Amino acid sequence: MANVLVIGAHPDDAEIGMGGTVASLVARGETVTLLDLTDGEPTPMGSPERRRAESGAAARLLGVERRITLPLPNRYLMDTVENRVAVAEVIREVRPDLLCIPYWVDAHPDHLAAERLGEAARFYAKLTRTDMRGAPHYPDRIVHYFCTHYRLQVVPAFIVDISEHIERKLEAVACYRSQFNEERNNLGILDTIRSVAAYWGSRIRRPYGEPFATKEPIGVASLGDVL
Repeated sequence: MANVLVIGAHPDDAEIGMGGTVASLVARGETVTLLDLTDGEPTPMGSPERRRAESGAAARLLGVERRITLPLPNRYLMDTVENRVAVAEVIREVRPDLLCIPYWVDAHPDHLAAERLGEAARFYAKLTRTDMRGAPHYPDRIVHYFCTHYRLQVVPAFIVDISEHIERKLEAVACYRSQFNEERNNLGILDTIRSVAAYWGSRIRRPYGEPFATKEPIGVASLGDVL
């Protein structure tokens, strides 16, 4: 069984980008840990306490037992040595086989920093003769999920069939009432997420899908694994 660590800049990034895949992994018995690099606050209608309650509820809906939040600054997240060490120590503790991080093209500086921190922390996590906590560990592979603020035309490396988990994904995103609500007039995001998932599903002849990118080729054990 795979051990998967999903890194996001903010609570709700993982749900928006790959909530269906997380639910699918958990349903298959894989271990998934969510790592939020910041608590996502301040925002216009949020608070650390409210955001923590929302992210906890979303994780439970997806079946995730552990969600970690680092105290790095929202809006000012940076790829620094200190932050690399903080993320690397989580990797050395969780010891994932697979690391999921944001896509490398984004208008949001925090998302870009999260991508760079994930890449660098993976490297740092394997270092020996260091003061970092935990034993060296190097995740086998990185994949990138899409929660980008750009409207990109991307060519994914692969698409995960999330048809059985689309409703759970939408319910998890809807947990973030401080971010998506009537007062902010942005509840349409749920319809948008469904439409985008339907588009990606249509590319693999399934009702719904989530795309992923990689910088390295992906191998398969058998052509029978290809949809």
